[in-house]
Amino acid sequence: MDKLFLRDFRLQMVIGIYEWERKLPQTVQLDIEIGLANNRAYLTDNVNDSINYAEVAQRIKDTVLQREFQLVETLAEHIAQLILTEFQAPWTQVSVTKIAVVPGIQQLGICIERSAAA
Repeated sequence: MDKLFLRDFRLQMVIGIYEWERKLPQTVQLDIEIGLANNRAYLTDNVNDSINYAEVAQRIKDTVLQREFQLVETLAEHIAQLILTEFQAPWTQVSVTKIAVVPGIQQLGICIERSAAA
């Protein structure tokens, strides 16, 4: 399976369970892989035969910045379901990383994999 990826996609957003986390936006890094079921783009050189990663990035940005999340797990699941349903991807892997939010820890987060329903 071919995979499209978006790495080091950074957003400023409100996320966290603690009151101090919810006062100011913080940097969240997204690393996303998207499975391509029938990638013909290598033959046709036409973006319509693939998933347009610019559209994926914009859609994620639009939907994520419209709401606040408490958990990185919830954010990751939201993004995974968006990719599977709106872009008809058969598989996706989503990593959400919070940057330097806990003293002594440079990055913390979660990585999930989801597949479309059979």
